[in-house]
Amino acid sequence: MPRSARTPRTSRKKRSSLANRAVAASAALILGGGGLVAVNVYASAGEGRPSAAPPTRAQNVGRQMSTIDCPDAGIELREVPEQARGEVDRELAAMDTQITDAYRQFADRKEQISQDPGLAENAVLGPLRSKRTASLDRIAIAIGRVGERPTGIESLAGCSLRADDNAPGNPGGTGGSGDSGSGDTGDGNDTGTGGNGNDGGQAGNGPQASDFVDIQSVQPNVDRPRQRRGASRGTFTTDCGRNENGKFNPDNVIVAPGVSNGAHHMHDYIGNQANDAFATDDVLANGATTCRNQGDRSTYYWPVLRLQNGQDEADVDADGGGRDQNVGEIQTPSEVTLKFVGSPVGRVTAMPRFLRIITGDAKAFTNGDANANASWSCTGFEDRQLRDKYPICPDGSQVVRTFAFQSCWDGRNTDSANHRTHVAFARADGRCPKGFRAIPQLVQRIVYDVPPGPGFAVDSFPEQLHKPITDHGDFINVFDQRLMQKMVRCINDGRRCR
Repeated sequence: MPRSARTPRTSRKKRSSLANRAVAASAALILGGGGLVAVNVYASAGEGRPSAAPPTRAQNVGRQMSTIDCPDAGIELREVPEQARGEVDRELAAMDTQITDAYRQFADRKEQISQDPGLAENAVLGPLRSKRTASLDRIAIAIGRVGERPTGIESLAGCSLRADDNAPGNPGGTGGSGDSGSGDTGDGNDTGTGGNGNDGGQAGNGPQASDFVDIQSVQPNVDRPRQRRGASRGTFTTDCGRNENGKFNPDNVIVAPGVSNGAHHMHDYIGNQANDAFATDDVLANGATTCRNQGDRSTYYWPVLRLQNGQDEADVDADGGGRDQNVGEIQTPSEVTLKFVGSPVGRVTAMPRFLRIITGDAKAFTNGDANANASWSCTGFEDRQLRDKYPICPDGSQVVRTFAFQSCWDGRNTDSANHRTHVAFARADGRCPKGFRAIPQLVQRIVYDVPPGPGFAVDSFPEQLHKPITDHGDFINVFDQRLMQKMVRCINDGRRCR
């Protein structure tokens, strides 16, 4: 079936925009000798996660290794002096590029490595460990120039190979996490993964059939939060389009400012049109916006979703696209809703301008699911939410991605060294942690009209194998003061505003 028959086809204008941006990204000078973001997203998880030890020959023998697993230094470095932040971010980005390069070598030699595990240590892991050690030493020096030099970070240099069936919360590679409702996979789990008919996605590195589940086999698992007396019950919705104009790039200005291809995967952008790796607060403040209300110049972005249908996209030979194992036809959402909601226990306060929030974890497949925060479902079935599986939707139903961002702010900082600790989620009782105050919570819902079946995936870091648990969203608040105050009043007064 022609691709235009069932899904919105990427327009020529979008493809041209994507091709030009991707080529520019691949040609740009990489600062600090690296190329990527410390994304974490990019954010990353696994606080307190032990550093990975090199694999032993016995561990490798008889097992098909799938990816490279390295500790995420960006999450471990919670305290970085502001004066050292730029240099540290560039080194963290370089470390991500090192993993990407090592993964390419591993993927090219996977069959040889399965026969001779020693090759992995000598040709892939050993050189990677040496490069990471050098980057970590430069990070320690940069911090030591302006503060106390960190000790022990050299332990973060270790990396290992691991099999897909070791996915966090996913033993055997076919089950689901306990709260995803995806343990009962039904018949949908046995379906092929798309245009090429193999079990490794179009690029050979994912997704697999076991990454999908028939939504009709999932039991309802959504608990509606109970609102207490004094709750701020209003909502504020901003309309910023669906990226109809095709703004894409593989940067991430939050975690890798000044580093082209910092994400190693392509992002959709709506709202602020000035967002790239080099966008400062002043640039964002003066950027054009796709939002209907021009008082909202915020930037909202997330990894693109692609059909695994054998069709090439304009970035097939570009950074963030084919060079980073992200292939297939990029899908424009059929609907995007950006809604800010209140607190179930009290009033909210205004967000500071240029507040940065990352939700989810682009490295959750290897980091663990501590910071995973995307939900997958289907229209008509949104009382059933998945975290570690993509949904297979029945005819007439569309795929839905949902992000509920952190709703508590520390009252001081617009960002933090690991891009996480300045914001937090409310506790189970709806209250913010001590020292934090409630702010409007961004709830982002993205809908796609894709063919029924398992033939799609989000972009990811190559070594993350396009797992659904790696999905994530990014937001920088660039509301003007008047509109932000209107939002707060609407929410606190219990009104529904647009």
